[in-house]
Amino acid sequence: MARVFNFSPGPAVLPEAVLSRAKEELLDWHGRGISVMEMSHRGKEFTSIAQQAEADLRSLMAIPDNYKVLFMQGGASMHFSMAPLNLLGDKNSADYIHTGHWSKKAITEAKRFCNVSVAASTEGKGYTSIPEYSEWQLNKDAAYVHYTPNETIAGVEFHSIPDTAGVPLVADMSSTILSRPIDVSRYGVIYAGAQKNIGPAGLTVVIIRDDLLGVAKDTTPSMMNYQTYADSQSMYNTPPTFAWYMAGLVFQWIQGNGGLTAMAEINQRKSDKLYRFIDHSGGFYVNKVDKNCRSWMNIPFQLHDDALDKEFLQLATEAGLVQLKGHRSVGGMRASIYNAMPEPGIDALIDFMQQFKTKKG
Repeated sequence: MARVFNFSPGPAVLPEAVLSRAKEELLDWHGRGISVMEMSHRGKEFTSIAQQAEADLRSLMAIPDNYKVLFMQGGASMHFSMAPLNLLGDKNSADYIHTGHWSKKAITEAKRFCNVSVAASTEGKGYTSIPEYSEWQLNKDAAYVHYTPNETIAGVEFHSIPDTAGVPLVADMSSTILSRPIDVSRYGVIYAGAQKNIGPAGLTVVIIRDDLLGVAKDTTPSMMNYQTYADSQSMYNTPPTFAWYMAGLVFQWIQGNGGLTAMAEINQRKSDKLYRFIDHSGGFYVNKVDKNCRSWMNIPFQLHDDALDKEFLQLATEAGLVQLKGHRSVGGMRASIYNAMPEPGIDALIDFMQQFKTKKG
């Protein structure tokens, strides 16, 4: 069966070369006669896999030495709770930037543990923009500032790193990590679910500055304490070993394809191409996000007549273009075009959209 172009927001498309290598190694990893899924996480074989994956991620992202890299479970949603539990210290308030569905969920969860100040919000504007920095009402005494650099549902993305005047910046980077180079030193904590740009679901990567470890509340469960994972090299309990292994293969794939600078060039080119077509479709297709904060990774769009949505999706699937249905809160369509989405997939989508417009426009 031929592979289709998978535009799912997550679990998302994986590089075909990575899947092929995993297939080759599935029953016998490097002549050991067993699968990675069967290895002891404390054995020398898996330890070598884990150490190489961390080294490759550190190299790709130029992670400074004073940051720990943790490979965890729970998805990004678990860190909606872990952030306040671990970072408040002797403080009781944190600032949050509200720009969409995922930042809203982070705010809701954080309110269980601290006083949340929504320092800026675009909820009233339908999440089609990001707040002007001049309008942010940040508290210099906040324990941290939390934001979501890319909102997968609304398709809104920050294209610069906020200046928080020394207050630790915490980012849910699930859907934009590894899509371009970033300055990790500008952040206190970065956390990211793997199922978009890193690997299969089940793994969460956390990058945390050393000085933010060890200040968790005494009531924080061991499995919710970043220090626990830092002290045990992420081996406090059995980690998601196969997902960790797959992430390592993805890191190597990115390195072999020019690193994050090359990913950025490709991702910008892919998104520019699709946005350009939408904007010049004569209103048949519409993207409502302000042009200065459109996502490179998740591109929602609506048809001029939503009565055509069902037919569009059916015909797209028949054409080998799958998982294009938009989130129920937004409607319409959404093309998620992470690193592993090849450029021919964008071309195929645009060709289909043009043909559909010609028939129905």
